[in-house]
Amino acid sequence: MKSLNKCLLISFVIGTMYGIYSLVYWGGAISGEGNEGLSGALALTMVMPHLVCTFVAIVFNGLGLFLKKQWFALVGAILYTVAMILFPMYFMFVIIEMILSYIGFAQLHKQSKTMPTE
Repeated sequence: MKSLNKCLLISFVIGTMYGIYSLVYWGGAISGEGNEGLSGALALTMVMPHLVCTFVAIVFNGLGLFLKKQWFALVGAILYTVAMILFPMYFMFVIIEMILSYIGFAQLHKQSKTMPTE
């Protein structure tokens, strides 16, 4: 059995932790009463494209990791990049996942060139 790509695994774990954090944080932000709930909903509307792109990136990152398909890993890395561009204030939450996903893609690409296809 082949081992999992370490860069993609670390990226997947960090991305999943950020996804869980986002669900908890933004779920609490919109559950406030009165003006707090309204301002939380407005803030969520602004950050929603970033969050959706990040959640889709986590899915593709996981597919690339567990299926060992380089193109899934590349799509995940690109989506992390797009998520960072969509909300630059939160770049620190996705930069590590993005870099590790690109490295993981390169490693999978290199492995596919050296290993015969089945």
